[in-house]
Amino acid sequence: MANRIFAEDILQGKIAFVTGGGTGITGGVARAFARHGAKLAITSRKIESLKAMKELIENEDGSECIAVAGDVRDFTDVQNAIARTAEHYGRIDIVVNGAAGNFLCAANELSPNGFGTVIDIDTKGTFNVCRAACEELKNSKGQIINISATLHYLATPMQIHVSAAKAGVDAITRNLSVEWGRLGIRVNGIAPGPIEDTEGMKRLLPEAMKDKITKRIPLGRFGKIKDIENAALFLASDAASYINGVTLVVDGGQWLLGTSLG
Repeated sequence: MANRIFAEDILQGKIAFVTGGGTGITGGVARAFARHGAKLAITSRKIESLKAMKELIENEDGSECIAVAGDVRDFTDVQNAIARTAEHYGRIDIVVNGAAGNFLCAANELSPNGFGTVIDIDTKGTFNVCRAACEELKNSKGQIINISATLHYLATPMQIHVSAAKAGVDAITRNLSVEWGRLGIRVNGIAPGPIEDTEGMKRLLPEAMKDKITKRIPLGRFGKIKDIENAALFLASDAASYINGVTLVVDGGQWLLGTSLG
């Protein structure tokens, strides 16, 4: 059943390409788009998670979905995934960049390879997908939604790698919104705060710390994947047709009091 906040056909006829779409936040966004009329292409390195998500979208959400295995760090992989999607559906209207990597590590213990891996997935991967999809989005007057974070707004210990990577993602969002806005392409972002029931929170936040962090969120709760789904549905809809270059923070006001996980 579609989210009753939005009309069930708000994305009717749209084609969405979602990276990291097999699980977590972007898996939820892919399903939300499907429930509101969009057809999907999802991509990730792990074909097993893609197959499971494809079945959910087709059997429970009632939409069409193709699954394309690929690594966003590899521009050829990305080009092939975009080409396959365009060939299958005839167009691409929405791109959601959600592939990401993260782990806790002190800066003085972080290897250059570990730092580079996160930069490659988050920042370089976001650029690769945007660049590969540009012509299709130019033709459709489409849009891009980049999934970011708030960790770099102030400073977050143990997160120098992802903070640098997401700062780069935000720069991509702003720069492309200016350059590609003239082509009819809108480019925006979403910066989630702590979102429960995600692999990221399981890795980054011990259960014993959850109450402490909750008390530091002005709205008094962790976010839900549905909160990000709603933000993405809004940005992808015609209601946001004059919004460009914005990274929408969805964190209950947490970053204003500091983003540290400790």
